[in-house]
Amino acid sequence: VQLQAYGGGLVQAGGSLRLSCEASGRIFRIHRMGWYRQAPGKQRELVAAITSGGGTNYADSVKDRFAVSRDNAKNTVYLQMNSLKPEDTAVYYCNALATVYKGTYIESDDYWGQGTQVTVSS
Repeated sequence: VQLQAYGGGLVQAGGSLRLSCEASGRIFRIHRMGWYRQAPGKQRELVAAITSGGGTNYADSVKDRFAVSRDNAKNTVYLQMNSLKPEDTAVYYCNALATVYKGTYIESDDYWGQGTQVTVSS
């Protein structure tokens, strides 16, 4: 599975950005898609995730500001980020838990995108 992320950039505090990530490849099913982030000197952390059934999970620090959604038909996940704060500055990584075709069988694994930089200025 290849994950291609779009939408990072520089924004002032209080502004908004929308990230999107499209999965491609020999996909049988994508069970969960989401976003993680990693700030300099910190561990990678979950930002938000959404299952194929629409169940969502958010980090406490982004609840009520960020919204994750997905288009199952397009194998795409979105992250709408509002009221951005300088502490949201990080590289954001798209993630997918997917089952893929492997010739005569299928196999599940975790997949990661290349990361997109989000910088929020104060």
